[in-house]
Amino acid sequence: MVVRTFVTRRSFIKGLSAAGVVAALSVDGLYESNRPVVNNVTITLGRLPQEFDSFKIAQLSDFHFDSHFSANAISAGVEEVNTLGADLVVLTGDFITAPVGKRFAPVREKAILQAQSCAERLSKLESKFGSVAVLGNHDWNVDAERITKILESHDITVLRNSSFPLQAGNTRLWIAGADSFPEFGNLAKTLEHVPKGEPTVLLVHEPDAADQVCEFDVDLQLSGHSHGGQVCLPLVGPLYLPELGRKYPRGLQQVKHLQVYTNVGIGTLGAPIRLNCPPEVTLITLRKAMS
Repeated sequence: MVVRTFVTRRSFIKGLSAAGVVAALSVDGLYESNRPVVNNVTITLGRLPQEFDSFKIAQLSDFHFDSHFSANAISAGVEEVNTLGADLVVLTGDFITAPVGKRFAPVREKAILQAQSCAERLSKLESKFGSVAVLGNHDWNVDAERITKILESHDITVLRNSSFPLQAGNTRLWIAGADSFPEFGNLAKTLEHVPKGEPTVLLVHEPDAADQVCEFDVDLQLSGHSHGGQVCLPLVGPLYLPELGRKYPRGLQQVKHLQVYTNVGIGTLGAPIRLNCPPEVTLITLRKAMS
């Protein structure tokens, strides 16, 4: 038996309209995903020494390197950073996308090659104190050791539950980096060499780690991971946020004494589009609190 489906003129027009909306959103999303915007953010820290007042940190995150989709956005982000006169560049993880078949060696090797290409582009970043990175969950799901070596071979310092001070006169600003939460990050180890009372900026890929970080002597946490939702609809907001990226998904927020800034990233995951959530270059200017 043949079943015939009759389509009315009205339903046909509705179908065309819906298809047009989807197509328009896709075109806009593809266009937006290749145009990073610079967000200028001023953050006041009560313990910041006068010598570090107006210290500038450029942040990039979530590159998810792909030669067809994210490569142009990454290169554009690097160009933007190099116009900003940053003192330090921080890179908060997910340099690659972990493939679904990551257990198969050829697929893993392809991801490693993508890490190499990503690092080559990021090696062109310019700042007074260079570039510092932490790994994201996708990096860990492929090969944390090899990706660390690739980044460091391109003059990008990778912090693995460790920290170091920047010196200005007799004062210091500590830069710390924790591994991906919750499985690999160890805050006690990360901060073990930071003297009590000295200002600390912590890099950690997952922003919702702030609920643990706020129990430590950290002034500012810089994160990524959430992509800001990547596709955000009017009146609806983000269509999807990942675990550990749902409480503090974008921008500046306060968690007890801790300030948290979440960068929405450069690359994309899944569909190569962004909507109402363009790729982000963040320029953070640290200011000393007025006494």
